[in-house]
Amino acid sequence: MTSSSASLRGLYSDPSSAWSFVQSAPAVASNSTNSHPAAAAPAYQWSSRPAHNSIFDLSPELADPSDGIDPINLIKTLAASAILQYASTAIAMPWEVGKLLLQVQWVPRDAGEPDPAEVPEDDDDALSDSSNDNDSYFADPNATPHTGTSALRQTDEQGYVVRRSVLEEGTRPEYIIPVGSANGVWGMMRRVGRFRGEGWLALWKGLLTSCLTEVLSSTFQPIIRGVLQALLVPTTTVFYHPPMFLPVLSHLIMGFILSPLDLIRTRLIVQSFSSRHLTYTGPLDALSRILREEGGLKGIYLHPHLLIPTIIDNTLPPIVSFVLPGLLASYVGVQISEDANPIAWGFAELAGSCLGLLITLPFETVRRRLQVQVRGVAKPIKGCVELRPAPYNGVVDTFWHILTEERSDLPITSQKRKRRLSKGKERAGEDAPAAVQDGEEQSWMRSTGIGQLYRGLGMRLGASVIMFALALFSGGDEADGGWAEL
Repeated sequence: MTSSSASLRGLYSDPSSAWSFVQSAPAVASNSTNSHPAAAAPAYQWSSRPAHNSIFDLSPELADPSDGIDPINLIKTLAASAILQYASTAIAMPWEVGKLLLQVQWVPRDAGEPDPAEVPEDDDDALSDSSNDNDSYFADPNATPHTGTSALRQTDEQGYVVRRSVLEEGTRPEYIIPVGSANGVWGMMRRVGRFRGEGWLALWKGLLTSCLTEVLSSTFQPIIRGVLQALLVPTTTVFYHPPMFLPVLSHLIMGFILSPLDLIRTRLIVQSFSSRHLTYTGPLDALSRILREEGGLKGIYLHPHLLIPTIIDNTLPPIVSFVLPGLLASYVGVQISEDANPIAWGFAELAGSCLGLLITLPFETVRRRLQVQVRGVAKPIKGCVELRPAPYNGVVDTFWHILTEERSDLPITSQKRKRRLSKGKERAGEDAPAAVQDGEEQSWMRSTGIGQLYRGLGMRLGASVIMFALALFSGGDEADGGWAEL
């Protein structure tokens, strides 16, 4: 009975099973009754047919290399990635537009000062002024007119009245947002949306160029880093940590290659959104005109006003992000690492990013200022904010003029509004020293342009805190999760 059951098990084969059964050669024994039943057991082999993987529908990279790449799944993945990247860029674009406009806005120190050619007069004397104007009926027409509010304004060669202040309503172009009307990124966003020449759709200027820049940077920067590591420091050790100059060099190379796209993006955001005052109709038109009017590829890549800020802006942030967390951890005196103490290391990275903004943000502002001004035979762009009429002459010159000729107390209150506020306080019986004290508090920010170098600092700090909180609460125990790249 035992031998018969063993022979039946050896001959049975399930056609629906994934196993393949190969019968071994019959054992030759002199005495079959004394042979062990295991001697007739078959040998098993794994089938070469791969099992279906349901995750392959979401992750085509899990496919067997022998089957090749499924083009349909590849197209689905690329389309989903493009839509996701475009949507994420569109969500963050209004804040980026508001920050960039604040960075390039020129706020001269004399903005808000009373015009010396105008005689400051109160509203209470309007009746007496109007009665005195009637005396001109009996005046001698050949007499020299007296200087006052009715004096002739200075004109240029084409007969247009010359602007004497950026706060003049009559001489301000219709496409320029009033200077000093917004004191933060959110304030600039509201000002752009409510301005007649811009509108709420203007908050998405340069969206396509920004999305293309981010996609190319996030895709090819790791590839460049891997190529540099294979060429410069090839190694086969699993636990080898590459030197710091490799990621810095890869960021620099990628930033240099994509610098024309960053230049086009800046100018598309700064230019007026009105169809009457457009400088560039789109990214391709901007690229062709810049190449034609500003020195071609050599001018767009190697001009000192573009090359030096590009090198600084693409080298300093990665150095700060790699160095500061370790320095802060060593300064505290606690030995922490990214693998052993992920939460403590996250706090060190957050503190390092916040301190790094104090170093990197001024150089980013200087780069935006130099990107806005044109070179060669190109005409100056018509920006939606006040731009400096005279061009800057390099990085150091830009720093110097921002600090010495601009003011940081925004928003700026016009003289008429100040008089009305002071009269309202006097009529309400408030003390005059309070207004004087308020003016003294604003004098320090008014006499320096250091605040102009840090426009958008609060927004960047808030974004760093939000990203840290998302990474802290959404991170799991598995470091290599399927959606870790998102």
